[in-house]
Amino acid sequence: MPQRHVVQMSTSHASYAVCVLGTEVFLDTRRCTPKAAVSFDVYATSAVTVHIIHNPTTKPMMNSRWPLDPDIEVVVTISVTSTAINDNKVKISYYGQEDNELSVAWLYLTCVDVSLDVDLNRNGRVKSRGKDKAKWTWGPDGQGAVLLVNCDRDSPGAVGTDSGQADIRTTADLQDMSVMLLRTQGPSAIFADYQVVLHIPESDADKVRVFHALRDDSHPRYKPVLGPDKLSYVLDHVGTGENIFYIEGLAFPDVGFSGLVSFSASLLEVPHQVCATSPAKSPKLEFSTTTPWCISSSQNAPGTPIFTDTVVFRVAPWIMTPNTQQPLEVFVCSIQQGSDSNEVFLEGLRALLKKANCKLTICSEVETRSDRWIQDELEFGYVEAPHKTFPVVFDSPRNRGLKDFAFKKILGPDFGYVTRESPGKEVTSLDSFGNLDVSPPVTVRGKEYPLGRILIGSPLPWATGRRMSKAVRAFLYAQKVQAPVEVYSEWLTQQSVTPGLSPQGFRLLLASPNACYKLFKEMQRQGHGEAMQLVGLKGIQRRSIDDILADASLKSDNRHVQRCIDWNRDLLKQELGLSEQDIIDIPQLFILKGTHADAFFPNMVNMLVLGKHLGIPKPFGPKVGGQCCLEQRVRELLEPLGLTCTFINDFFSYHLLCGDVHCGTNVRRKPFAFKWWHMVP
Repeated sequence: MPQRHVVQMSTSHASYAVCVLGTEVFLDTRRCTPKAAVSFDVYATSAVTVHIIHNPTTKPMMNSRWPLDPDIEVVVTISVTSTAINDNKVKISYYGQEDNELSVAWLYLTCVDVSLDVDLNRNGRVKSRGKDKAKWTWGPDGQGAVLLVNCDRDSPGAVGTDSGQADIRTTADLQDMSVMLLRTQGPSAIFADYQVVLHIPESDADKVRVFHALRDDSHPRYKPVLGPDKLSYVLDHVGTGENIFYIEGLAFPDVGFSGLVSFSASLLEVPHQVCATSPAKSPKLEFSTTTPWCISSSQNAPGTPIFTDTVVFRVAPWIMTPNTQQPLEVFVCSIQQGSDSNEVFLEGLRALLKKANCKLTICSEVETRSDRWIQDELEFGYVEAPHKTFPVVFDSPRNRGLKDFAFKKILGPDFGYVTRESPGKEVTSLDSFGNLDVSPPVTVRGKEYPLGRILIGSPLPWATGRRMSKAVRAFLYAQKVQAPVEVYSEWLTQQSVTPGLSPQGFRLLLASPNACYKLFKEMQRQGHGEAMQLVGLKGIQRRSIDDILADASLKSDNRHVQRCIDWNRDLLKQELGLSEQDIIDIPQLFILKGTHADAFFPNMVNMLVLGKHLGIPKPFGPKVGGQCCLEQRVRELLEPLGLTCTFINDFFSYHLLCGDVHCGTNVRRKPFAFKWWHMVP
């Protein structure tokens, strides 16, 4: 609905007003109507359109006059901006019972244009004017601008992220910001009596920072004008033209912040001596003879708002990428010191990366302070706006040897950083990001999740125990575009939720004690009961298939583990819309240590997925016909899907330390082609 500006009409002197293009001017005629008047008519110059709003039963009289009905309203609009002050005129004439003109009310209007414009259609271009700019809507037909948190570090010499700097130190930083234009048009002299003010609600001020692009001696300068402790900005020397503003986000959606921020531009009447003009009486509208008159008012009085234009941005969420997205770079830590060196593991990983044609980044032991669990420390994601996309690493509150790695070594130009700490609370293993994953896109009970759903490891809903910190959990829920699912992982010492993939879509891989016992019983029936597990590993006790099948305690442990896995199986089928055909059971055994379970041999589900190439922990299973029966079964399950299995020896360097391949690696992946603003959460 257009904004309405009310002007009090008078028959004793002319009225003067400024209106904004596209707004309605309501003429309050009731106070100036002569007592003897019974009708009126309205005439205006060509750029003015007169609207008579009336009850359907009220009709104009034969002479185009209107009866003085209390329900009648007179509204005018102007189609073009003024080229001179007071160049639009409206005349209201009042008539008595004898059709005699009793008096006339004159209105002089100056029309200006004040428009705050953004990338409303989310196509990377700022649109001039637009409807419902103060509303942000989701979906492919939605509208509303997008704002990036400026969480990378383009500025040379900066200590932290660019959002922590109150100034712009390199023009490269402008690419991370959204553009907002303030367009004004109209007679320059009119802005001597009116101000244009850019302002932001106090609740939004600490979420954004706005820079005004200025030029000094032909050199660009970017003045910080809105943001923390700066709620408004009065523009100087406003005339016909446009002012360019660059906006950076300072905060991601989180508790108490939906991600929406609004900006407004208001036209205010300046509270100082206001000079106007009084027309000489004329029976026609084409007059120009005027006599100036002045009214003195307080210099300190607040400005009177004439018009406000508001736009809304949504801060882009942090988005995770599932295993089905193309891998761009694999990170791994080099551990050379001690008996648990990972040199053998790195050799196997290099071979896998060569097959997958993927970049490998090996982090030195000095950089990582001998912390090998890079999956636990950080999670790669990205942020996206129509004009810019860049990766953002989420640093966990785990804070061990890799505590400073993401901030010191990954944060940089076009590579952002975000973290969440839990003040005053002890960090648990569920705060490690091996306990965090995301599914591929799914449809669940008719509801589409085009960016997948975040998977968070948690205890059972009714249980007490280890939980992900509230700060991290709340952050993940607040992003909105990857609605989280909490799976039961409290039972597992090695926290990992790892979906697998297939060219047809994806398959969920679940560790399965039942599948392992079934396989070993098959081998036993075929006469291979004496085949040994964990052969060739120095200092490690070997066990035969017969021994494993006869171990009652081990069976009891795995019955419990299978029940835990089955709980998640049913949950994931329900929350990811999966069927049994979408799930592949990978043979695996566990052993309980207290209330938590360790993998009995390297956990093959804890794998690295690089397109069609899988880096799977080498299980060192019983050999039958010269082949590891566990490896052979996994190949039979996965290779028909077009996948290539590479088994990597991580036994001493990761498995014995309660982790496997996935825990010791991390992958930066290609962002989704799907635009997050096209979805409907």
